Amino acid sequence: MLNLEQKLYQLIINRLDGDKLSSASYREQAIALVNKGIGGFILFGGKKDETKNFIDKLQSLSKIPLFIASDIERGVGQQVGEATRFPSQMSVAAAINKNKADDVELLKNAINAIAQEALDIGINMPLIPVLDVNRNPDNPIICTRAFSDDPEEVAWYGKTYITVLEEAGVLSCAKHFPGHGDTSIDSHIELPVISKPLKELLNIDVYPFREAVSAGVSSIMTGHLSIPAFDILPATLSEKIITGLLRNNLGYKGIIMTDALNMSALKEYDHVPVQCINAGFDILLHPENVNSVIEELKQAVSYGEIKEDTIDSAVTRILKFKSKIKRPEKPEGCNDKKTGKSSLFDGISYSKHAVLSDTISERAVTLVKNTPGVLPIRDIQDVYLVFAGDESVYNGSPPINYVPNNTALYVGAGFKPAHKGPPLRDAPTIIVAIFTNIAAWKGSSGISEEEVQLIKKLIKKSRHSIILSFGSPYVLRHFNEADILIAAYDPTEQAQSSVIKCLKGELSFQGRLPVSLKLNLT
Repeated sequence: MLNLEQKLYQLIINRLDGDKLSSASYREQAIALVNKGIGGFILFGGKKDETKNFIDKLQSLSKIPLFIASDIERGVGQQVGEATRFPSQMSVAAAINKNKADDVELLKNAINAIAQEALDIGINMPLIPVLDVNRNPDNPIICTRAFSDDPEEVAWYGKTYITVLEEAGVLSCAKHFPGHGDTSIDSHIELPVISKPLKELLNIDVYPFREAVSAGVSSIMTGHLSIPAFDILPATLSEKIITGLLRNNLGYKGIIMTDALNMSALKEYDHVPVQCINAGFDILLHPENVNSVIEELKQAVSYGEIKEDTIDSAVTRILKFKSKIKRPEKPEGCNDKKTGKSSLFDGISYSKHAVLSDTISERAVTLVKNTPGVLPIRDIQDVYLVFAGDESVYNGSPPINYVPNNTALYVGAGFKPAHKGPPLRDAPTIIVAIFTNIAAWKGSSGISEEEVQLIKKLIKKSRHSIILSFGSPYVLRHFNEADILIAAYDPTEQAQSSVIKCLKGELSFQGRLPVSLKLNLT
């Protein structure tokens, strides 16, 4: 039997920084939380072997299996070094045609690869898939993390992820209920308000989550969102949304967790942990200070602000799902062939996973607008390369080596070019590579109006113009007048190399645009 304090610790998933595991004092802090009965950890960063070994140690010390969660929407390599990084969910939707059996098989293989690597590291609760329907082209925090702006498409990909992940032995997590796709504000920074009619919310934003429930998703993460059509309280504090809509209306019986409680969206509200538990949450994710949260909850129980029955119901659900957690152990000093034992580690090939990732990246490149006769590029000597957008991701990028060294230009106040080409002649071909990165606390997923206007001027001076979007495809909507518009949904070197192959004619454009850009292509 657990005492009250142990029950309360089970309600919390705390942060674990893999990059700090070299510190003995940091490791001891994590071990101390395990000894107190912490429910689990959300992993950020780390080296593969070091992180894996420490998670194994934490699990061996814990009397109850730990949830090890992680934001690995783009594969385990998004967090852990030496693991495989996959393209974004929007890239996946661009690359995979759900009506083609071979494509669906490729998708399932990729999801299985993510699950295998997660289990190898010790992650048993990957915080995927994102089921937000991205209806706002200026969404600063969802954007390419979403599959599409079509709720049925989002639901199909989401259900596929959930089914494959659950069959592989990990606990899937649909997020961010009841839908973060139609916001222009990052909830890490402040509370977004979604002012939509109830019917539209249910038919578009909530629909993929309803389908996720039917697919057997183990957990659902909410978003820090104000949705007046549902409640005057934010979703994270709303009993109407969590218990009324999700538990009762959608009939969800799995684990409900908050989004990270260290975000600034709820900074104007007091006693957030207490309100979350009373709203119907099972798990409080990533609080600022776990021990102070425990004290606040204990006090609330003693004052009758939280019923202990509410705590017991949450813990019962948590323990039910923890009973499903696989705790793989590789036999010491021998392999499976010698022992005959089955192992989750057997057959994991990181090199094969890298090939899967590259295949999806190449298939995702989308020719949004084509002017006959421009592609493939035959004479690279007459091409200027222009960089725009997020300067933190273009350095050393493959396009720099694609064009002659003296013809790279840079636009935008943030750029500090290592070299700048000669003055732009009239009538060359220009390639504009726009880099955008979706990241927490950044507040934007697009480019500045200044950059838009500078690029438009360059298009007017050029004989042919090719606009490449590495990241948000929505930036392409500003450049109807360009000859060629290409979307690659990630700012990675992998995506850039895929695009270069298409520009050269070595690869055909296979991607399908998963969102509407409202382009005037006539």
